[in-house]
Amino acid sequence: MELFGLKVFTLGGFGEIAAGDDLADLIAEAAQSRLVDGDIVAVTSKIVSKAEGRVVQAADREQAITDETVRVVASRAHPGGVTRIVENRQGLVMAAAGVDTSNAPEGVVLLLPVDPDGSARAICAALRERTGLRLGVLITDTAGRPWREGQTDIAIGAAGLAVLDDLRGTADVSGRRLDVTVAAVADEIAGAADLVKGKTSGNPVAVVRGLGRLVAELDVAGARALQRPSDTDMFRLGTAEARAEGYGEGFAAGLAAAAGKS
Repeated sequence: MELFGLKVFTLGGFGEIAAGDDLADLIAEAAQSRLVDGDIVAVTSKIVSKAEGRVVQAADREQAITDETVRVVASRAHPGGVTRIVENRQGLVMAAAGVDTSNAPEGVVLLLPVDPDGSARAICAALRERTGLRLGVLITDTAGRPWREGQTDIAIGAAGLAVLDDLRGTADVSGRRLDVTVAAVADEIAGAADLVKGKTSGNPVAVVRGLGRLVAELDVAGARALQRPSDTDMFRLGTAEARAEGYGEGFAAGLAAAAGKS
């Protein structure tokens, strides 16, 4: 019998990250030669945002959400204010455009990295150069999911590994052909890494070992490949937004029809 398994562990030794810090240097120092060929390094987006200076004053949070928004997907008022689910500049559909106060210094909020895939490539290239190892890098962030309670970490940036495992054309254990199965392995790895990083433990980097088969060249598609285009998204709007859009289109069509009869 062939046995499979993963090892997931954190790298300690990280203090508060400041703008301009070299994350690859800090990760390599924290790893202290514990990395091996084929490891995947999962980095919490918060420290990438801090190192890249993606910080705004907390009083400007709502404006920051607006500024980072490309498309409003859904919004809902509640006693504490209004929750906005939006598509942000990075193409991610998230609550509050990914603008977050958790694990941020007092009085400020963090924006997501401008180009998470680019940030992942820079960290991955530098780590490979420093260690001489074939590594993959994920940048992870926490997100909710439609139809499911709770949140989990997902990959918002990736470099040096396959983010999707396309099983179409292969057969399952019963010999049936798989025609639609494409595993979102980068998100699965991000979730596994979050189990050991945690939200409050101060461990922003984890290593996932045992998936070296997914590690690839630096120029493979990044996490952007995981984003479903809005024109193929069957649930691209919230209930109220879909109703308003349908009403507007129906009203316009009614006006056009009335004008054609006059």
